[in-house]
Amino acid sequence: MSTPTTLLQLQPGTAVVYQNRLHRITHVLDLDEVLLADDETNQVSHAKVGDLEAVVGNSQPSARPDLLQVLDKDWEEAKRRYEIIRPLLDKADRSRQDVTDRGKAFGHHANTLYEWLRRYEDNHLLTSLLPRTRSDKGATKLTPEIEAIIQVVVESEYLTKQRKSQQKVCDEVRKRCLNAGIEPPHDNTVRNRLKLLAGEYVMTKRRGRKAADQAYSPIEGSFPGADWPLAVVQIDHTPLDIILVDDIDRRPVGKPWITMAIDVFSRMAVGFYVSFDPPGALSAGQCLANAILPKEGWLAKHGVKGEWPCWGIPAKLHMDNAREFRGNMLKRACDQYGIDIEWRPVARPHFGGHIERLLGTFANEIHTLPGTTFSNVQERGGYDSEGRAALSLTELEEWLVTFIVNVYHQRVHSGLRMPPIEKYRQGIFGTKDMPGRGLPARITDVDRLRLDLMPYEERTVQDYGVVIDEIHYYHDVLRRWINAPDPVAPKYKRKFMFRRDPRDISTIWFYDPEVDLYYPIPYRDTSHPPISIWEMREAKRRAEADGRRHVDERALFAAYDRMREIEQNAQAKTMSARRATQRRKDHQEVVRQPTPPVAQMVEHTTPQPQTVPAILPFDEMDDLA
Repeated sequence: MSTPTTLLQLQPGTAVVYQNRLHRITHVLDLDEVLLADDETNQVSHAKVGDLEAVVGNSQPSARPDLLQVLDKDWEEAKRRYEIIRPLLDKADRSRQDVTDRGKAFGHHANTLYEWLRRYEDNHLLTSLLPRTRSDKGATKLTPEIEAIIQVVVESEYLTKQRKSQQKVCDEVRKRCLNAGIEPPHDNTVRNRLKLLAGEYVMTKRRGRKAADQAYSPIEGSFPGADWPLAVVQIDHTPLDIILVDDIDRRPVGKPWITMAIDVFSRMAVGFYVSFDPPGALSAGQCLANAILPKEGWLAKHGVKGEWPCWGIPAKLHMDNAREFRGNMLKRACDQYGIDIEWRPVARPHFGGHIERLLGTFANEIHTLPGTTFSNVQERGGYDSEGRAALSLTELEEWLVTFIVNVYHQRVHSGLRMPPIEKYRQGIFGTKDMPGRGLPARITDVDRLRLDLMPYEERTVQDYGVVIDEIHYYHDVLRRWINAPDPVAPKYKRKFMFRRDPRDISTIWFYDPEVDLYYPIPYRDTSHPPISIWEMREAKRRAEADGRRHVDERALFAAYDRMREIEQNAQAKTMSARRATQRRKDHQEVVRQPTPPVAQMVEHTTPQPQTVPAILPFDEMDDLA
């Protein structure tokens, strides 16, 4: 099996680059330490996991389609193929008989499944299973008419309280097809469709919600499927009961929000995001990416001593039904990286108990900090929260991380009867009664992960470039696409995919459909300052309030300059003004982190590398609070 191009597997035998030399992992010592052997000299080295790099055979980025450009039917076919090969993936004792039996169950030759396994194990991305331009020989596909008949029969005959047998469903499909003059599908095809239905959903329809709850609801102290680290990760957000101050004048700016992710198996906090921005797509994306990516760099940057050895792609993401968790971008991104999504059932709060208890733990600890507002007015009494406020957002983040890695992870958890870090270590390395899962693989194509989680817009390319929210963008890479006709409807202009970070809209990312790569596109007028989407909307609102019927780019940035002047010259800033200033500072600190360009362009069209934020959100744009 070839080394995955998007994941660095941390297991004995894996080739890695350490100190610019080729090594091979010989032993995994701990959650963040390994032994290496130099491929040429056989010299043994002791290394931190964070210092390892993946072996890359080609420096050019791998091209693959944008997730939202894939047709729904092709995406569903890729998901179907993944479900077929899923039991065979990472099966240590996988034999040809296993593959043959799995193929027969779904009407495919073993060679077809081997091809799908090879393609998926090469990069662990769902897009590797998309149908090729040329259809595979021997593939059998049902017509839309047969698909519609099967769907109707399943709903009307199988998913009912009458609980008809699978054979009855097969017979009914056959009868309706013959009546319509259509060749009926094989009974096994219908049975396989029934097998793909979620067990809880089937039981709910056939036996009722109560029976499904008894069979699938988690018992006290456990959660279904959370049998190893990162098997199930829960995510949720809440306001924090504390008033923070700005970094400059140390004056109150208000209460922040926190979005947090927890590994249900070990109760380890795997990621979080704190901001003054309203909870939504941005915070959900920040938190999820923070959970997936390693944390060594953040700990070193902020001088926090301790270990936070949590990284890797979760198998299942468990969330509530909030709008920010329901976007199409989240669904496609999770499909792409092999993450199952499970939404918490309405009016059944025990399904989110682990993350809610963790948020409650943090709330209690924060009540000991200066500036706390406590849980309610009665508890606060005469305490002057604003007058006692002392921590900035950056300082609160450092306090939170210190508490997570040096206190919460290290002390005994009442539900586990051991510290979360010890439970996590057991899940990774195993015990005498339970095998370990091994260290999770680390994402190597970090830039593309960020882009896959970034908001998007669709626009045509005009001779002056691209306009989004009255702001013009341009680079020579767009030149060949100016006024390009739509390939399907030539009388219309073609729309292209552009992604942008709401915290800094000075740069957008253009997806080139011919080469399946992204390129950074700056402001057409590079003298404009970087601003966030919230500042842009507020500037537009103020410009319209000044009586302008149409707000163009010049008027928008003029209004923004007036906003900055008012904030800077105010003798006594209001809390909202101070919060706006602090949010701008926080956003600029995030987006100024330099990263290498996502794609190397040809010489005559190479744009200057643009800064990319550390962690990026989903497709919905957050409204002003």
